[in-house]
Amino acid sequence: MARCIQAIRPRTRCAQNLVRSLPNAHVTLLQQRLSFYCGDDSPVDVFPLAFLNTFYAQGNLPSLDLANICSTSNQPAFPGTSLPDCSFMAADIKQCQAKGKIVTLSLGGATANTSFESDDQGMAFAQTLWDLFLGGSSKTRPFGDAVLDGLDMDIEGGSKTGHIAFILKIRQLAASSEKKYYITAAPQCPYPDMNLQSTLNKASFDAVYVQFYNNFCSLPKFNSTAFNFGVWDVWSKTLSPNKDIKVYVGAPGSPGSAGSGYVDIDTLKTIAKTMRNAFPSFGGVMYWDMSSAYANGRMDKQIKDAMVANGGTGFTFPSCDAPHFGQGQTYEQGSKVSYNGYIWQANYWAQSTPSIDTPGGDWTPVSACGSGSVGTPSSVSPDPASSSVRSPTPTSTAPPSDSVPQNDGDAPENAGNPTGTATSPGCTDCSVPTIDPGLVPQKALRARCVVRPPTARRRRK
Repeated sequence: MARCIQAIRPRTRCAQNLVRSLPNAHVTLLQQRLSFYCGDDSPVDVFPLAFLNTFYAQGNLPSLDLANICSTSNQPAFPGTSLPDCSFMAADIKQCQAKGKIVTLSLGGATANTSFESDDQGMAFAQTLWDLFLGGSSKTRPFGDAVLDGLDMDIEGGSKTGHIAFILKIRQLAASSEKKYYITAAPQCPYPDMNLQSTLNKASFDAVYVQFYNNFCSLPKFNSTAFNFGVWDVWSKTLSPNKDIKVYVGAPGSPGSAGSGYVDIDTLKTIAKTMRNAFPSFGGVMYWDMSSAYANGRMDKQIKDAMVANGGTGFTFPSCDAPHFGQGQTYEQGSKVSYNGYIWQANYWAQSTPSIDTPGGDWTPVSACGSGSVGTPSSVSPDPASSSVRSPTPTSTAPPSDSVPQNDGDAPENAGNPTGTATSPGCTDCSVPTIDPGLVPQKALRARCVVRPPTARRRRK
């Protein structure tokens, strides 16, 4: 399968994308070859192919499962390995790239084995993937002479050891190449992400395709502070090593593409337009996955058309029209204040300083404002594994501290919060390549798709 990412050209070189996913049960009925989805009318900018699902399989090489398109169940494997020979896909990949599309490989998935035992092992695996899929050479390249445009991290379990070293090694290898390579991630919406956050805070990514489904912070919660796109925007401006990183709204491509979190196209259009007007990091929409969004009334094209119709005027920071936060004051639930370049809304009675430092905190950022100047956070975002979790209460809309590993399509909502309740209280690296604004990412053959809006300059009031 593939995620599809649609982007309207943004004001920077990072794109606004849309990604979509398709459950395995529907693959044989709906999913076509990659070339089918990047025809002349394709609105998709980026195709992250999913998944490379095991780091160390037979022959100490990874395994690859692209569902009905290419896997060891339908294609021969290289001798002594679990790598299927998908060389017939080389023509499809090159065709998409010739049309300006980005084609990457997604690592992980809900049932993957993606752990390293050490940083050295992570760096060695980076060399392996460079040789198998990117700018290196190997006798066992699954896509033959086609060179992918980068990697996408969809890590939903296992050890965090070695992932930072892995990304840094990929960056080092890419730096010596004339070709531009991209590194993206697909965290789940609960912040901080349980599996990826420590890596996201230390390694430079070009985009995050946040999965706003299968969790309490999913798209249907858009009109409440449970929907936390703003938290990811604050992270992008304060803790991300790449301050120009783009944040994408991840959505199911059809009602059956995820356990929960699907919204109709009109609602998704409203969400995309609202986030684009509220937060400078907004990059676009991601569908899981391409085939389901395509079959569901061409949602991929509809969301792209909506973003294009919204214009390429770039981002205008809204004014900070809420009262300034007052230290020591008590605010009722629903109160809004201006603080540190954002408008924040109280999740319940609040006295603490607005911040994303504490998972399930008193405040949720609902819009950037003013000049967009954001101060350094008072503390480093906590590691989800050691974060304190507040006691459950049925009255709060604040999120729990950890995200839960879930299948892109099949996990039930609130899998990490069985009661269904929320928790309550008592560019620094300009050398990093960014996604060309003319492109839209999408995982095919189990892929996300990404769609972006038109490029324009940033404006301030």
